[in-house]
Amino acid sequence: MKYSIIIFSLAGLLMSCNSSEKTKIEPNESPSTVTNNDASSNDIEKELIPIDSDEALIATAVMAAPKASRDNCKVIGYNMAGEFVTLREGNNEFIVIADDPKKSGFSVACYHKSLEPFMARGRELKAEGKTGTEIFDIRGEEAKSGKLSMGKPGSTLHIYYGSGELYDPITSLVEGAKYRYVVYLPFATAESTGLPEAPVASNHPWIMNPGTHRAHIMISPLADANN
Repeated sequence: MKYSIIIFSLAGLLMSCNSSEKTKIEPNESPSTVTNNDASSNDIEKELIPIDSDEALIATAVMAAPKASRDNCKVIGYNMAGEFVTLREGNNEFIVIADDPKKSGFSVACYHKSLEPFMARGRELKAEGKTGTEIFDIRGEEAKSGKLSMGKPGSTLHIYYGSGELYDPITSLVEGAKYRYVVYLPFATAESTGLPEAPVASNHPWIMNPGTHRAHIMISPLADANN
């Protein structure tokens, strides 16, 4: 009986020591570090909501623009009623096209205003029922003849896109959306730029549609890149 009491006493002592070790903060871990870990857990539980108003369309659309230019860029696109309108006037160098609420997924684009004739012509031809190939050929001929302006060489298109359809109303970030960039250099080639005609690896620049009016440098995101 005395032997059993000694064993139980030792077991109790060991359990007490183990419990103390689990709650002890390591020398290189401050109390603030523990608090930050808890905060990170809370941040993960963000309240994402649908993009279901014109205000939400504007808020998520301007995320395609450089941060310093978001407040003053013009926003166009389809409103919640399905009408293509100017959602917000702007006075800087960027025009933003909002997401089409009738299409699945999410896609917005921001481009330098000097590209507007080229972009507007594309929308016009699409509204006429032209195919992608027809639009490419028609704009190509008009650009070669000088009838259609292709904007300033080096004008950039910023694309913010993804399969998600929910966004954070505080940050305006869209769930899982990524960035892709297009730098227009009409009629440029691999030889004139030194760029390859296919990406060497993810996130590497390359030239697409070389030698045509729509020649442009493509910069795509890494496969696992978010925001």
